[in-house]
Amino acid sequence: MATLFLAIIYLAFISLGIPDSLLGSAWPVMRPDMNASFGFAGILSMIVAAGTIVSSLASGSLVQRMGTGKITLISCCLTAGALLGFSMSPSLLWLVFLAIPLGLGGGAIDAALNHYVAENYKAHHMNWLHCFWGVGATMGPIIMSYFIAEHHSWRDGYWTVSIIQFTLAVILFVTLPLWKRIAAIKEAERRNDEVAEDYSGSEKMQPEGSFKVNVLQIKGVKPTLIAFLFYCGVESTVGLWGASYLVSARNITAETAAWWISLYYGGITMGRFITGFITLKVHNRVLIRGGQMVAVAGGVMLLLPHPSFMLTGLIFIGLGLAPIFPGLLHETPSRFGREHAAKLMGYQMAVAYTGTTFLPPLFGLLATQTSIAVFPYIALAFVLFMMFSVEKVNYIMNNLAKYSKEK
Repeated sequence: MATLFLAIIYLAFISLGIPDSLLGSAWPVMRPDMNASFGFAGILSMIVAAGTIVSSLASGSLVQRMGTGKITLISCCLTAGALLGFSMSPSLLWLVFLAIPLGLGGGAIDAALNHYVAENYKAHHMNWLHCFWGVGATMGPIIMSYFIAEHHSWRDGYWTVSIIQFTLAVILFVTLPLWKRIAAIKEAERRNDEVAEDYSGSEKMQPEGSFKVNVLQIKGVKPTLIAFLFYCGVESTVGLWGASYLVSARNITAETAAWWISLYYGGITMGRFITGFITLKVHNRVLIRGGQMVAVAGGVMLLLPHPSFMLTGLIFIGLGLAPIFPGLLHETPSRFGREHAAKLMGYQMAVAYTGTTFLPPLFGLLATQTSIAVFPYIALAFVLFMMFSVEKVNYIMNNLAKYSKEK
């Protein structure tokens, strides 16, 4: 039963990933069809991400009232309905309106399931959870590429994805009683652990007055938040504008560009699948640093003229990004203390969504005023800012550890 339940959680995260990569793949053909400006995709992306921020901030109280299962089901229905609306949308105004429930649904699933897995499962499950987001994100461009190539229709691509989402919603509805059953089992296990801990005489870590601490003043927190900002900035900017860059600046067909973006998301997916096994032997911090170096190498490759370098660069950026986000999330309790972890998780997710909300539209504005050809330079800059921020946190943590030993 536990294995079946974990499969349902992974399935739900696939449903979260599929819509995230659709707009960027479809935009080269959506834009002329809807008579939209080049940068309007950034506005839509901003609206979706804003809805994501709102629902993620509200997800804690909603989960307490309704449970993770119901929130996941409702969110899946919201995204399915929004995607169906996209496929039939007669104007840009309708796209703006439908972007709201699309974001609200995505944020609730993301925050609720991340919290559930972090609380109840080990580190490798967190990597695999985000791996299945990558499965969905990889499927999106593949589906869109097929319908653009075979039917010359982005609308059919959105319609197909909405049907997939509704199918997942049916599965979630049928298995809804399982969420309550597993929740009861997990609660019983936690109570048994508490009884065993009390019996052994061990003390729980309850720092006096810790609830009064301003977590933003903890050393290393601010550069960590900056790292989350630029991580999501580069991930979403490459996903949203990569296809447009390939079509407009490199003269690659729209269907081929969509395939290439699917390989970028495929790199994230495969990287997280492999990382889930590697975390059993290698520390998160080592994996994060290695991922950053690979992502930088991918950004450099995008600057090179030959198409094979561009494709390799996209895949390398995806592979490099793979361990960073789940790794940083999992490091939160050990770096800043378990007593602050829950609050910091919320801050980190909010800042991450802020990066998704604002950095891709800002790039769209920049590209509109200058040229889409600046895309690889901006992508590389985002990666370098992220790398600098993570390394600053490592430097601070190392100094604190050294000071503690000397003391």
